[in-house]
Amino acid sequence: MTITYQLAEINTVAEQVWQEGKEYKVWAFYASMGSGKTTFISALCSFLAVEDVISSPTYAIVNEYYSPIAGTIYHMDWYRFNSLYDAISSGVEELLNDGLCLIEWPEKAPSLLPENIFSITISLETNGARKLTTAII
Repeated sequence: MTITYQLAEINTVAEQVWQEGKEYKVWAFYASMGSGKTTFISALCSFLAVEDVISSPTYAIVNEYYSPIAGTIYHMDWYRFNSLYDAISSGVEELLNDGLCLIEWPEKAPSLLPENIFSITISLETNGARKLTTAII
């Protein structure tokens, strides 16, 4: 699926992406800094009826939320990992088999990712639009 959207349409896009990827437990978000990974995850969590405030887990590494639709959600940010050792010692590997995992910067520890993940690539387009592309990898 490929969708080009404006931020005003993000809630509708989040619902469409959920319908496509809801069977997958690990979602990997590939995008440059400032392209809207956390904003999209916030819209997705809103659709999933999460009541917590959604924020970037850059310093915490993992934020945990509860959704009456999806169950436990682990919102991870792997940006600060400098090595596979950093990733393993953080404990994120143990969470990959439990709940819905939404991972920002998965390219920082790709060998931790299981097979058959739902990949989402977001890029900035002209006039503030975003282009979102999904794939199973």
